[in-house]
Amino acid sequence: MIYRYDDINKKMGLKVKLERIRMGISQEKLAEKANLSKNSVGAIERGESSPTIETLDRLAKAFNIQLHELTNVSQMNL
Repeated sequence: MIYRYDDINKKMGLKVKLERIRMGISQEKLAEKANLSKNSVGAIERGESSPTIETLDRLAKAFNIQLHELTNVSQMNL
């Protein structure tokens, strides 16, 4: 199976957005909780950014979930 980075970034962005909506918080609040900029969160959610593992770990902690739960995008369809 061939993975394209832009597809993975889009799936990761969608996953972050869905988790944020599930929590009922704004991008600004998520950025604050994860110690990121609002622009960074927006770029991740739009699939325009390829977040580092450190950034993903910060987001997972902000969502109060395990890193593997956040990064498991293999079953997501766009």
